[in-house]
Amino acid sequence: MKQAKVLSETEMKRVLGMVATMRHATRNRMALMLSYYGGMRVGEIAALMVGDVIDGTGAVKDRIVLRGAITKSGETRAIFVGEKLAKELQRYADTLTGRAKAEKAALIATQQGGHFLANTLTQLMGQIYRLAGIDGATSHSGRRWFITKLAHSGVSAKVIMTLAGHKNLSTTQRYIDVNDEMMRAAVAIL
Repeated sequence: MKQAKVLSETEMKRVLGMVATMRHATRNRMALMLSYYGGMRVGEIAALMVGDVIDGTGAVKDRIVLRGAITKSGETRAIFVGEKLAKELQRYADTLTGRAKAEKAALIATQQGGHFLANTLTQLMGQIYRLAGIDGATSHSGRRWFITKLAHSGVSAKVIMTLAGHKNLSTTQRYIDVNDEMMRAAVAIL
């Protein structure tokens, strides 16, 4: 099975530019940012509630705890919120009003205010990539980018595996992308 494309910085800028022109741009951007900067699966993103991410004072939590019921493995997993994701989440939280701010409300809500189905959010992300002219990108592209970026930044394989929620290192290794630019940089070290 062909792996989802890992976007370059230029392609990511093009995608975000496309998202900015869309209806529900803020929501759509947030869904992508959770994938890219949180390494989350689309089903996990779809199931998030506002209270999973935002505390009672309206501040972004430093850790998102994914309940076992929404993870692929069925086990609880922590998503540590880095600076970039925290800024995106706070910006998004500041746009929520009324019932959309309720602790049990869907973080990434449909037009009717409910949770997306994982498949529907997958289709939305696919549509965004198509509109941006990115071939081979899927709802898993952000997760692959997250894992690849960590691996090429020298983060320990065990840490990456744990952040990704993988039980086996071989699964994590399949996510890591290698391209010509990375190989050039590697041999330049010598």
